[in-house]
Amino acid sequence: MRIGRHTSTARRIGRVSAVIGTVAVLVGVAGCSGTQQGATTLDKDADVTITMWSGQTDDAQKILEKLASEFEKDNPNVTIDLSPGASSTEDLLQKLSAGFAGGSYPDISYAFGSWASQLEKSNRTLDITDQVAEPDVKWDEFSDAARKTVQPTGEKTIGFPAIVDNLSLIYNKTVFDAAGVEYPTDDWSWDDFRDAAAELTDASTNTYGYAYSVSGSEETTWQFWPHLWQNGGAILSDDEKTAEFASDAGVEALTFLQGMAVDDQSIYLDQTDTKFAQLFATDRIAMMTSGPWQLYDLNTAGTDYGVTVLPGTDGDHTTVSGPDIWALFDHKDKNREYWSYEFTKWLTSAEQDERWNVEVGNLPIRSSSADSEAFAAQVENYPGLDIMAANNANAKQARPTVSGYVGLSEAIANAIAEVLQGQGEPKAALEEAAERANTALSENE
Repeated sequence: MRIGRHTSTARRIGRVSAVIGTVAVLVGVAGCSGTQQGATTLDKDADVTITMWSGQTDDAQKILEKLASEFEKDNPNVTIDLSPGASSTEDLLQKLSAGFAGGSYPDISYAFGSWASQLEKSNRTLDITDQVAEPDVKWDEFSDAARKTVQPTGEKTIGFPAIVDNLSLIYNKTVFDAAGVEYPTDDWSWDDFRDAAAELTDASTNTYGYAYSVSGSEETTWQFWPHLWQNGGAILSDDEKTAEFASDAGVEALTFLQGMAVDDQSIYLDQTDTKFAQLFATDRIAMMTSGPWQLYDLNTAGTDYGVTVLPGTDGDHTTVSGPDIWALFDHKDKNREYWSYEFTKWLTSAEQDERWNVEVGNLPIRSSSADSEAFAAQVENYPGLDIMAANNANAKQARPTVSGYVGLSEAIANAIAEVLQGQGEPKAALEEAAERANTALSENE
């Protein structure tokens, strides 16, 4: 299943859905089932077949097939065996782990960013750090978060960014106009945001100023990270072995949200991860923090909306991003290694970024693509997409890709949900969550 504008919030944040057992499989096969040795010296003219698992279906897959055919035409000795790889993107990790164990896995695969550390630990990935440092790659055109995701330990670069997104502030103009409240601006603070949410809330019409997931999923978690980061907090210790979110910064961030949910009662608490977007589209919620995947549905519904950056703390408007990647794998074959890199480099160039990400409705992965005519045309169709693209500059930190992140996310998500529903206090809830997170981290080292 593709990642794009037609996908739901649950799909977009489903990047941490890998089962814990798969981690053990990935790490456990690191020393097993070596791949048969291929070409030991590079021959760029030799016939070579590259296997690629795209993780895409429907229109997105067709666009990739067209691009692959074009690359083959320009390089007639190269055949790209392109397929979705699995029935859904979520299934790719399990299939990769089985392939590692059996010595049968692709040269290139789409992967959720949260899998990056697990893939690197498999000892099956290529390290392309030296290649992407070449000036023609223009590596700095990718956002900080995207670059960090393909460099999960900071020691290797295991692929290229494939898709980027971020959380921006989307506001419902109809609700704002009815309440006589001025629209958000790009210099709003969180205090401005809270004041407006309270003013926009109307119990008599069941209208809320804001919405927040209390499902205990990654949707609950990743919405919290910008608050933590803007307060100067960190998710993990520098060695990534200990949870750090129960700091003063974390307590302050959760106390702020608690005040809105419990005291102001200006937050619609969503148990489903999906209903809040539907209520926003029908003018029952004034603001939501979401991403580009929402714009298709809002335009379809005819919702009158606007987009700006997240509110800030002392001028810091840091947001959170969930980049996905094209992971490259080592088959001990210089020719396959060379052409896997060359095709992925070509696919993620500015020209192909316009014809791939921009065409399917994603944000451009390169900053230069945001100035293209193709993207300008998409902005006409989906107003606010340009603001979201520019907001990638505020994605200064990446979500952790450590193996224990799944357990960490579950722990803090449950703590946040508990506090926002008036069933706990921030400090105690976060401290208990940190203990559970540390257990998950230690079990997945």
